[in-house]
Amino acid sequence: MHSLVFPFAAIVGQQPLKTALLLAAVNPAIGGVLIRGEKGTAKSTTVRAFAALLPEISVVLGCPFSCDPDAPKDACPWCRRQGERILRTRRRIRVVTLPLNATEDRVVGGIDFGRTIQEGRRVLQPGLLAKAHRGILYVDEVNLLDDHIVDILLDAAASGRNVIEREGIHVSHASRFILVGTMNPEEGELRPQLLDRFGLCVEIVSEKDPQTRALLMQRRESFDADPQAFIRAFQEDSLQTTSRIVEAKHLLPQVHLSRNLRKLIAELCTENHVAGHRADLVIEAASRAHAALNGRNEVTVTDIQEVAKMALIHRRREAIPPPPPPHPKENNAQTDPPSEASEDPSEHSKESNPENQQENPSQPLEPTSRSQEQEESRPENTSSAEPSRNDLDRNAEGIDRIFEIGETFQVQKFSSAKDRMFRRGSGRRSRTRIAQKQGRYIQSTTVVKTGDIALDATLRAAAPHQKHRKRTGGLAVVLRNEDLREKIRERRIGNFLLFLVDASGSMGARGRMAASKGAILSLLLDAYQKRDRVAMISFRKTEAVVNLPPTSSIELAAQLLREMPVGGRTPLSAGIAKAHDMIRNHLLREPTARPIVLFITDGKTNVALGGKKPVEEAVEMAEKWSMDPRIRFIVVDTENQELVRFGLARRLAQVMKAQYYKIEDLKSERLLHLVKEHDR
Repeated sequence: MHSLVFPFAAIVGQQPLKTALLLAAVNPAIGGVLIRGEKGTAKSTTVRAFAALLPEISVVLGCPFSCDPDAPKDACPWCRRQGERILRTRRRIRVVTLPLNATEDRVVGGIDFGRTIQEGRRVLQPGLLAKAHRGILYVDEVNLLDDHIVDILLDAAASGRNVIEREGIHVSHASRFILVGTMNPEEGELRPQLLDRFGLCVEIVSEKDPQTRALLMQRRESFDADPQAFIRAFQEDSLQTTSRIVEAKHLLPQVHLSRNLRKLIAELCTENHVAGHRADLVIEAASRAHAALNGRNEVTVTDIQEVAKMALIHRRREAIPPPPPPHPKENNAQTDPPSEASEDPSEHSKESNPENQQENPSQPLEPTSRSQEQEESRPENTSSAEPSRNDLDRNAEGIDRIFEIGETFQVQKFSSAKDRMFRRGSGRRSRTRIAQKQGRYIQSTTVVKTGDIALDATLRAAAPHQKHRKRTGGLAVVLRNEDLREKIRERRIGNFLLFLVDASGSMGARGRMAASKGAILSLLLDAYQKRDRVAMISFRKTEAVVNLPPTSSIELAAQLLREMPVGGRTPLSAGIAKAHDMIRNHLLREPTARPIVLFITDGKTNVALGGKKPVEEAVEMAEKWSMDPRIRFIVVDTENQELVRFGLARRLAQVMKAQYYKIEDLKSERLLHLVKEHDR
């Protein structure tokens, strides 16, 4: 297999990555390497090339867990049964690839169905953690792993053992491996618990020098034209690197680290505000390996400086800033920006009629038709460089403006409701039963469709009938169709998120649209990381438009969001109608889908589709739409929370039985509860 792998020595540049991998091979106590970088930077190529360099190790012949014959204390049950009859052999250190769609049985190990039926006893089938023992476990796009697989890796990495307790099997074996993962940060971050388990982290960027890039192309063309000849050209360099690893491993126990340098390591970790003490231990282990690679038995300051960058880059935290000084109250009148009410003293009585009624059931929801006519006849205000909200919202045509995207932030986890439906798909947001041979086995069923047999449940169903069944063909267990049970599996998949955005003139007041765009972009980034499909509809003037059809492209979404104009009146009913049509079409194509609709609005409206009053019409339409139990609704209130508030967005959320939040809450921990998992 190694004969057609691009040679490690032929890889152009990427010296920090090469060094990190060599350090991990010399001293596995470092804990692994995380490789972060954009697409097309030879991350996977470098890891596969590195595998061809790894030296041989001694293993017990025939052992499925790669036990070390010189470490009898770690012997697996198979080796213990052999006693003194064990034989040894040598083989290369393995690099075991963990695919993203691997099931829990494939990773941990489980029962061998075929042999169990033939032999009449439970036979263990070792998993990837058994194969990776004393080797390297490689995960491409490690940030996309399902959470339950991540939990398994964390348990094994922390304890150094893999415990298999399933389907009547109870086996424990050593599982010490070097975890090497690659990831593209644009596709989502790694869970903090797993991130900290990687001893070293390397940031990979593309080469900038034209000559280096030209050399890269030349070597790749030469390899593709004649792989064997190209590998032979770098064979001597590869052998030297392998010998260097072997010599460094032998020298490592003799490498000394002085007390003063340990203090230096502690100071570096303290200055970078790392959590815990794993960073200190990693830097110590890596600096000793770095010295051994360079043929020295004494660690120097240079060794520490070289490895500290890789050990701290993913653990470094910013210091907690001091609290801001209090604002001087006496200068508020001169320094504070004017409130919405100060823009126009008559705003709350004249602005865009229906949405500006106070939240009082005894008051009418609509102004008189006369005041509406006066409002529509008011001339546009084109002389102001910073038009006020009432000037923008007051005109049927409005003054179009384009606002920049405000501050983005990290979005906490949220998901749609959990139910008993079986679905297909992939992603990282909502947990669901899956109609595929992937995910975590949670229970069994008598309905046989996929062929994913639940052996434990099948054997339990067949056991009471064995005395009365005739055995043929040497089978120890006789099964019939009525005994068969299938696995019900569960995993996370993506959702369809529809953003319904108020882009009327009232959103321009006091930067509300900039803040709303920042919140929307943050949610879009989160949707991209969770493998969701997203769409966006905005409503302004007299209609609603589809700004973004259903897509997974965050680049397109961000560009359209930046260019979204703001101005004109507020046709909320048109927005609800347009969103309803899009969701209906989506559910016709995917009846088991669970879309999430996010309203970004203050709830105000002054344009109706029919003869009813605008607010009354919008509330009635929203209430009818909310009767579909497959859809989850979220209302994010963009109304300014100072002075007079009208609470129309809150009322909209109430009639829709939607989660209600003010826009500033998107930045708090309360977002965690936006869409809580619970049964309807």
